[in-house]
Amino acid sequence: MADLFDKCKSGTSERAREAMRQGWYPYFKAIDSGADTEVYIKGKKMIMIGSNNYLGLTQDERVKKAAIAAIEKYGSGCTGSRFLNGTLDIHEELERRLAEFMQTETALIFSTGFTTNQGTIAALVGRKDLIVGDNENHASIVDGARLAFGRYLKYRHNDMADLDRVLTNNKKSHGVLIVSDGVFSMGGDIVDLPNLVQVAKKHGARIMIDDAHSIGVLGAHGRGTAEHFGLQKEVDLVMGTFSKSFASIGGFIAGAEDVIHYIKHVSRALIFQASPPPAAVATVITALDILQKEPERRERLWHNVRKMQKGFTELGFNIGVSETPIIPLLIGDDEKTFGFWRLLFENGIFSNPVISPAVPPGKSLIRTSYMATHTDEELDQVLDLCGKVGKKVGII
Repeated sequence: MADLFDKCKSGTSERAREAMRQGWYPYFKAIDSGADTEVYIKGKKMIMIGSNNYLGLTQDERVKKAAIAAIEKYGSGCTGSRFLNGTLDIHEELERRLAEFMQTETALIFSTGFTTNQGTIAALVGRKDLIVGDNENHASIVDGARLAFGRYLKYRHNDMADLDRVLTNNKKSHGVLIVSDGVFSMGGDIVDLPNLVQVAKKHGARIMIDDAHSIGVLGAHGRGTAEHFGLQKEVDLVMGTFSKSFASIGGFIAGAEDVIHYIKHVSRALIFQASPPPAAVATVITALDILQKEPERRERLWHNVRKMQKGFTELGFNIGVSETPIIPLLIGDDEKTFGFWRLLFENGIFSNPVISPAVPPGKSLIRTSYMATHTDEELDQVLDLCGKVGKKVGII
C-alpha cells in the first residue's frame, strides 16, 4: 500500500521547491505595508498592479477608523456562527444596506466570498437538480457544485449556444441553476448576460451571477453585471464579495426573501462557520457609503482602465477580450511568463503570473488589475517598464 504522503514529495510540490531553489518562485510574497497602489516588500517600494482593490479603499482613513471603532465596541471577534451566538446588530444592518443597494428583497452575508458560493450552491441544488456553469467560472463555484448533490455540467466559455445545447440535452432535470461569473477573474471579460437570460427563460432555469469583480465596478451605480446590462429583474441571485471594492473580507448573496431564508437555514457554510468579525463588517458598511456618495471613484477607475488598455495594446501586448480593470497580458509559454514576471518584480512592479490549472495549459498570462487611486505617473511607469521587459523577453 502506498503512503498517503508520497504525493507531497513530487509533482506540483517539487516543482515549487525547485523554483524556490532557483530564485524565481513568484508566489506567497510577503508584503510589509498596507494594500495600496505602492507596497513594500523587504523594504523595497513597488507599484502594485496585482490587487483587486478596485476603488482603492483599503487605506481610506474613514474605512480604517470604522474598523477601529467596531473593535472598540464589539471586540475582535464573535466566537460563533451566525446561526447561534455570532449575529451582531451590525451584521443585520449590513444585510439591510446591501439589499437596499442591490435592489433585492434581502441579502445574507457569509465570512468569505469563497464560502458564499459554496454555501449557496450546495444548499439549493438537490439530487434531482442540475447545475450548469461556464467553463471558466471561479474555483469557488466549481467546489460549490462538487459539494451539491445534483449533477454539474459545463458549457464553453461565454458560449450561449453551447449553454443551450447542454440544457437541451438534459431536459429531465428537476430544477436547473445556471451559474456564471459576471466578470471573469483571469480574462477580465464580462458574461454575455443578455443571451444567457434568453437561454435561461427558454429552459425555465434560474440564474446566479458571481459579481465578485463587478460590484463597485460595473453599472451606473456600481451594482454589478445585471445593472450594467439593465437586467436586474432577470437575475435571481447575485453573489458579491467584500475583498475587492469593499476593502475587507466576506461575501453576500442577494435575492428573493424566501430563497435567502431557505439558504439561511440550510447552508452548512453559514451554519457551521464563524461569523464575520466586527471590524470587517464595519469596514464594508463604510466602504458602501463611500461607493454610493463618491461616484467619481468609479469614473477615475475607468479612466485608468482605458489608459492601460490603450497603452498595452499600442505597445503590442495581447490583452485578449478584457473589458474591465482586470487586464491580462497573454503570453502562453510558462517559462516566458515567469521570466517576464521576474524582471518586472526585480524592477519594482508587483504583478501576478498565472499558469495552469488557473488557466488552460498553454494559456499562461500576467494578470494585471487597476485601482481608482493609481496615478497617471504610476501607470506611465508600469507601461514604460512593461514595454522594455516585453521586448527583452520576446513577448512584443
